[in-house]
Amino acid sequence: MSDEIRPYVLAETNWKQVKNEDYSVAILPWGATEAHNYHLPYATDNILGESNAIEAARKAWEQNAKPIVLPTIPFGVNTGQMDLKLCMNMNPSTQYAVLKDVVQVLDTHKIQKLVILNAHGGNNFKQMIRELSLEYPRVFVCAINWWQLSDAKKYFEEPGDHAGELETAAVLHLAPHLVLPLEEAGDGAARTFKIRGLKEGWVTSQRAWTSVTKDTGVGNPKKATAGNGGKFFEKTTDLIAQFLIDLHHADLQDMYE
Repeated sequence: MSDEIRPYVLAETNWKQVKNEDYSVAILPWGATEAHNYHLPYATDNILGESNAIEAARKAWEQNAKPIVLPTIPFGVNTGQMDLKLCMNMNPSTQYAVLKDVVQVLDTHKIQKLVILNAHGGNNFKQMIRELSLEYPRVFVCAINWWQLSDAKKYFEEPGDHAGELETAAVLHLAPHLVLPLEEAGDGAARTFKIRGLKEGWVTSQRAWTSVTKDTGVGNPKKATAGNGGKFFEKTTDLIAQFLIDLHHADLQDMYE
């Protein structure tokens, strides 16, 4: 945590600051609490979502935008991992209830732009955003999957799907003290569906995670480095920051070319 109070981080700031600030965009990091191979912490997705949100907000704030980072939601959809000890599941219907309450607060306080910064592949907010647009039409809600912002193959040989090279490198950059030595990690080998449509991805279903992977990872983390993780983090936060700046200036009544 920073030694100084960061006015763009709600959890750190105070009523004296908040009551006079005209925030334009709220950022809601949303992660998960789940196993990430043997070597990464259960809070990996929360660390990645919150860190990206705060760094992007800092960069946008320096360009005179006014984002505010809300506290991270630490539980995600883990319906396929219920047999993994202490993988915490939040059903999509519960997520929608939480999200609706957040939007109600923003609407009440006239913060009409919300960015969900998602860091967990099991979370999917598209249909929730559609429903929210009817319940709270004055609030523009959008979602970003942070790991998809830039071509990961420019930074990693094998980015991986879960606890692989990408996530491992990013946590090595952000919180190396929470990462076990990589020789203790599993290789992230994963089985695929037998049926063609499911294997190729044009049919979707829930994966039974412990039938897919022995170490809970999908993707080999062994070549991850803090340096590559830092480069990817810098690129993603630059992109998010620019989006926050653009959204700060955007007129919600004039959004189309």
